[in-house]
Amino acid sequence: MVLYESTRGGKEGIPSAEAIKRGISPNGGLYVPQRIKELTQKDISDLVNMSYAQRAVFILKQYLDDYTDDELVECVNNAYNTRKFSTADIAPVRPVNENLCLLELWHGPTCAFKDMALQILPHFLVKAMEKTGEECEIVILVATSGDTGKAALEGFADVKGTRIMVFYPENGVSEVQKYQMITQTGKNVKVFGVNGNFDDTQSGVKRIFTDKKLIEEMAKRNLKFSSANSINWGRLVPQIVYYFSAYADLVKINRIKAGDKVNFVVPTGNFGNILAGFYAMRMGLPVNKLICASNDNNVLTDFIRTGNYDKRRKFIRTISPSMDILISSNLERLLYELTDHDDKRVSDWMNRLNEEGHYEVGQNLLKDLHKYFWAGWSSQEETLKTIECVYKENNYVLDTHTAVAVDVYDKYVITTGDLTPSVIVSTASPFKFNGSVCKALFGEKSIEGKSEFELLELLSKETDMPIPAGLRDLDKKSIIHNTVCEKYDMKTVVIQNLF
Repeated sequence: MVLYESTRGGKEGIPSAEAIKRGISPNGGLYVPQRIKELTQKDISDLVNMSYAQRAVFILKQYLDDYTDDELVECVNNAYNTRKFSTADIAPVRPVNENLCLLELWHGPTCAFKDMALQILPHFLVKAMEKTGEECEIVILVATSGDTGKAALEGFADVKGTRIMVFYPENGVSEVQKYQMITQTGKNVKVFGVNGNFDDTQSGVKRIFTDKKLIEEMAKRNLKFSSANSINWGRLVPQIVYYFSAYADLVKINRIKAGDKVNFVVPTGNFGNILAGFYAMRMGLPVNKLICASNDNNVLTDFIRTGNYDKRRKFIRTISPSMDILISSNLERLLYELTDHDDKRVSDWMNRLNEEGHYEVGQNLLKDLHKYFWAGWSSQEETLKTIECVYKENNYVLDTHTAVAVDVYDKYVITTGDLTPSVIVSTASPFKFNGSVCKALFGEKSIEGKSEFELLELLSKETDMPIPAGLRDLDKKSIIHNTVCEKYDMKTVVIQNLF
């Protein structure tokens, strides 16, 4: 059986259902598998003629082996279907040019890649509660930079035995993202704005998770915390699937032969999306390089290039807000893997980050990092220019996050000369960030005086693309959640709404 342990020590070895139910370890660490099963070339080739759901069951079985085959099939079929997704392919690959394809991960109900994980996590969690004999009600706490919040709300709304509370930075998400959350229905749903940035909300949620007095008080009331952020292994593991699926599709459409290496270019802030690619690589997926794409908040670029992680810099609100992050939680898992599960070193680095705002991993680990990763960043001006150029050259509309990845990919090719077939991991529909997209495509004057909802119509009309169902008429829905709190009041807000 694959067992899970914390990145900060205490190698207790718990099954996946227990790890998913807990979300985060009591010592503040993240759960990782004690071993990673390697797939054969035949295993990978066999995926080519499978549907997305079949591929998902096969990959998930390698990690969640305390779930039966029937349970995994049920979870997968409940998540990945045409009731939820606008295409039967679920995560289609779109060729752009001879060397480049886009992996579209935004055909789910909230039009962002977070649906790939958050449509299935509630099903994992409900099964985990049954399997572990859990009698407490599970309280899902979420910090969001925009997309995770709505995807989690959509996944957990009215799920039996759960409540969900989402915190978002009040002025750090797009108007569309905000309306998606504050109009969310569901008897078990609460949404709160926070006067601060995403790092403030994420740090606040982490503190609440490890507050012993609060946890004891909740236990008396038959309540228990869990997470739907990518700190939860049940959130991360479904993301591994789409790397294998993309590779299988490239073989299927004759872009590569089975066994050929590819690059994946991933726009990322919290490092979960690209970390899933690293786990796929460790399992034997033929990946040449994972290219980490950042915006102006380029803490990850600097880290991958130098081995020095330093969050002591100005936080910049950008046109790709889901990447406006200076504390990348999932990097902790990567460090744990690259140090052969050295929890003492990882704990030391995380404590330094918390207390001093920076840490350095040294030259040996930096060399290991460079075996797998290359990193670059794109300014907001470059991002807008990329959206404009790709539309003119390929008649394809990028969102502001995917455009960061395309620009960084161009820089990678110019820097390295590497022409390995590459896949851009496309994380959101352009309609989610229509203000910036319209500005890039039609000029500054096109957006003057218009709301994001008017710009949805403009973008649809000018590009002949339909507005996705999940974004249509959002501004006509009733606002249900209008509480905004200070970052130091998050715990108080949780207590007021639980007890």
